[in-house]
Amino acid sequence: MSADEVTDALPGVTTDTEHRTWAGGRNNNTWRVAEGRYREFGLHLYYQDGRLSGIAIDALCGPQITADDTALVGRAPSALEQWMRERAGTRPDELSCMSAGVPCSTSLGMVINVQREGDRLLTRPVFFLTEALDDLSHRLPGRAWEIHD
Repeated sequence: MSADEVTDALPGVTTDTEHRTWAGGRNNNTWRVAEGRYREFGLHLYYQDGRLSGIAIDALCGPQITADDTALVGRAPSALEQWMRERAGTRPDELSCMSAGVPCSTSLGMVINVQREGDRLLTRPVFFLTEALDDLSHRLPGRAWEIHD
């Protein structure tokens, strides 16, 4: 989806939006990512080449997302990582880890990032396109991976 298509699909969500753009790269491999941040709804939408490429859900005020009847947002990271391991079962390519051991599910297109609430960490899922797996750190800006208060 383009940003305009997202706005049309979510008119009540997309009225109060902050927009930012990040760019970087080396050796003529430049990348550019635009972010639409919807504070009231706890959504961060990331666009690359004019198309939606990732979504981060705020652990404290974002919508609850479920997979296989399991809540993914605002959980204890260890409980959700255990669920991901059990769900992966014998599928060898289902589960991987990003830097610092952050778990990633290939079939869900999701990284379980964390967000701080006082002295606790809660799950803050980041969803991405399957083709982004080879270079997630450059498909979304560093802010997508930070621990937020």
